[in-house]
Amino acid sequence: MTLRLGDTAPNFEQQSSEGKIHFYDYLGDSWGVLFSHPADFTPVCTTELGLTAKLKDEFAKRNVKVLALSVDDVDSHERWIEDINETQGTSVNFPILADSDRKVSDLYGMIHPNANDTLTVRSVFVIDPAKKVRL
Repeated sequence: MTLRLGDTAPNFEQQSSEGKIHFYDYLGDSWGVLFSHPADFTPVCTTELGLTAKLKDEFAKRNVKVLALSVDDVDSHERWIEDINETQGTSVNFPILADSDRKVSDLYGMIHPNANDTLTVRSVFVIDPAKKVRL
């Protein structure tokens, strides 16, 4: 599925590091940033999620909720969060979706057709309070 600016962001339910996420309920009337990373425990992804956690106050000032995603499972995410917190001097304060069934990845086109089909490519979606894709 190809999402374009102005399209309605697909709703979903998926397990995460913080339990089951009902996407629209999670966002409520907030803006949302949904982003994917290729795999847990990779150096670049670790610093990206660490920096995102450090920006919590900036996101909160702008009424933005963050949600990360990879095809790794919840157990991997939970171990990785401990690693991020320790190595990045922060506390991951947003859920990481466990998309091992690729349900959300497929909805949002996060698996590149010419790349490894078991990893999500780096993707970012900015979603407004009306659930429209803005970036």
